[in-house]
Amino acid sequence: MNGDDLSAVAALNDPVRRAVYEYVVAQGREVGRNEAAEAVGVQRTLAAFHLDKLVEAGLLEPGFKRLGDRTGPGSGRPAKVYRRAPGERQVSVPPRDYRTLALVLAEAVDLLGGDERAAEAARRAGRRFAGGRGGPAGRGDAAQGPEPSEELGAVLGRRGYEPYEEDGRLRLRNCPFHVLAEEHPVLVCSMNLALCRGLLEGLGRDPERARSDPRPGECCVSLSINNDN
Repeated sequence: MNGDDLSAVAALNDPVRRAVYEYVVAQGREVGRNEAAEAVGVQRTLAAFHLDKLVEAGLLEPGFKRLGDRTGPGSGRPAKVYRRAPGERQVSVPPRDYRTLALVLAEAVDLLGGDERAAEAARRAGRRFAGGRGGPAGRGDAAQGPEPSEELGAVLGRRGYEPYEEDGRLRLRNCPFHVLAEEHPVLVCSMNLALCRGLLEGLGRDPERARSDPRPGECCVSLSINNDN
């Protein structure tokens, strides 16, 4: 833990500031001051204050963008906008360094050729994350009807994936294993897919609804909400 991480996390202690931050992060795009103010129900000046404090803490990064449809002369100056800053913050009291150990273990798995065993372990972990409800499901579960996305999304949200719905799928705005995935992408992404499939099994759903579906800046997995996606 370093002082910058602690200060950044402390900046979220204010409930309005935390609400502003969570709204910006959830959009996955730049957000203007007026939009943020309306979303959390505060005045624009107060929203601007909290947005700039989040920039100072390194949690958001600012930019400028024309928000209206008008262009050219008379369209006004670009507005200040905000989006989540890259990187991550971790706080542990007393300090712990699980990241280094995880990187060492991932390298050991690679060196020993234990990818399949690692995927099996990840799938079991996914079933545990689901709380043990339901058993392994096959492709024939379509008769059960559409999957309640709120249930699946809630479990994924608790694990830090930041799910959102798009075109009949749950996409995952955040990769909880980002640092490991940068160093060992093949291993970590395959384990992540196995984990998500285990989660679906634990919820009594077809595990094949989870598939590798990478997007820049997002998790490499997406999950079908409906039976035909």
